Amino acid sequence: METEGRVVVGVSGADGSRASLAALRAAAREARWGGRRLVVVLAWEPPEGEALYARWPDREWARHWERAAWQRLDAAFDSVFGGVPAGVWAGGAVERRVLRGPAGPVLCGVASRPGDLLVIGARGGRRWGRGRVRRYVDAHAGGAVMVVRGLRRALRPSGLGRR
Repeated sequence: METEGRVVVGVSGADGSRASLAALRAAAREARWGGRRLVVVLAWEPPEGEALYARWPDREWARHWERAAWQRLDAAFDSVFGGVPAGVWAGGAVERRVLRGPAGPVLCGVASRPGDLLVIGARGGRRWGRGRVRRYVDAHAGGAVMVVRGLRRALRPSGLGRR
């Protein structure tokens, strides 16, 4: 039985950054411990930007970039878990979403239910975690936010993958 609220995590669309992979691992741990649904979100936008796309829309081009986003999401699961967890795992379910739009608004929109926990990754450095997505989430998130610092070492599969 799931407890109230979900654990929503944003996965980086660009390169599967270490911070985003660390956030995925931490979110899975939170969801597993709380018996909550894990919602993994990858937000994407056309590489030329929405404004230029609106001037010359091409549905096939948009489908191409959406497929590429799904491939990046699969790669993140492979990097962290060795694959996509099958169905229900340790009391919760895994839901994967690829949504078109800027990461901050997309993540805040998904993590909008009462009791939701939003997990995002942050890069290291002197002013760690003050990027565009983090600033947006700080200003607009309706619930709890967990910021996970990126790791310097490579992540190994955690054993939560396919059974």
